[in-house]
Order: sequence, then structure tokens, then C-alpha cells
Amino acid sequence: MKKMILLSGLLQLIFLFTFSYQSHSQNLSSEDIKGQMVKDWERAKAYTIDYLNTMPAGKYSFKAVDSLRSFAMQMLHLSAGNVFLMSNATGSEPLPWLMSNPEHRASAQKKDSVMYYVTTSYDYCINAVKTFDVNKWGEKTKMFNVFEETRFALMNKTFEHQGHHRGQTTIYIRLQGIKPPEERLF
Repeated sequence: MKKMILLSGLLQLIFLFTFSYQSHSQNLSSEDIKGQMVKDWERAKAYTIDYLNTMPAGKYSFKAVDSLRSFAMQMLHLSAGNVFLMSNATGSEPLPWLMSNPEHRASAQKKDSVMYYVTTSYDYCINAVKTFDVNKWGEKTKMFNVFEETRFALMNKTFEHQGHHRGQTTIYIRLQGIKPPEERLF
């Protein structure tokens, strides 16, 4: 009998918790999702700027090994990826410098140039998300004429790409004996 009373009480608590949770939950709108995406891009921009400022300007040409990109090249690749992938996701006009491939231009490898390309690419992504019609986020499009994805999925893949390349530069900073910036989840 005690087991039945205990089980009944436990089931009531589970029911009350579930009902209480459901009654307090709210539906997310498309605009809520867009707002969160803009917030995440702004956070990613600030985090990447922290990385750019942590690496000494004289070490931007550093490569962890000869077969890899330098720190500057990683960050320039990140910036080109931001613009290229987001322009494909949203159909917006890419920035003109994308075609000049700054990653392979010696004049673009210095800290001030890298900072320009990176911050400009983040501003481009933030603006693209802010201005892109949420009613088109579910449209399917092809990337490289092969991968069919929704525009929303491509915007998420763009965000993933920049995080991947920023993360790779953590090793570059550590190999200089410097502590990388603290993670920014919020």
C-alpha cells in the first residue's frame, strides 16, 4: 500500500511539473529566431576580434606547420567564407573584395588588413541576417550545384564555418605561449 501511495504521489509530481512547464513555455517566432541569429553573429564578431587582438601583430605570418595556413590566412579564409557562404544563403550581393581572394595576397596579411576584412565580413553577415526575409528561410537552394539545403541551413553552416576556423587559430596562439581568449557562449 505504501508503494502505491508513493508511486501515485510521484506520478502526480511528474504530471504537475510537466503541466507547469508546458503552461509556461512560449512559442518562438521567426523573428525571435532571426534576433537570436543576429545576437550570435554579433557575439562571434566580438570573440573573433578578441582572437585578432590576442595574437601579436608580428606573429600574423606564423604557421603551426609549413603545410597549413598562417594565422592571417586562417582569418582571411574565415572572412571570405563568411561573405561567400552568406551571399549564397541569402542571395545578397557579395562584397567586391571577395573575388580578389585576400587570403593569398601578401598585402592583406598584416594585422590592420586582416582586422578590416574580418570585421567587414561579420558586418556583412549581421546585415544579411537582419535584412533577409524570414519567409524565404525555408526555400531550398543548391550550394556548389550539389548540396541542396534550406537557406536557413546554409546560414547555420556559415556560422559553423567561422567557428571552425577561429577554433583552429587557438593552436596558433597557444604555440606562441599565449592564453587564447575565454569562450563566449553568451
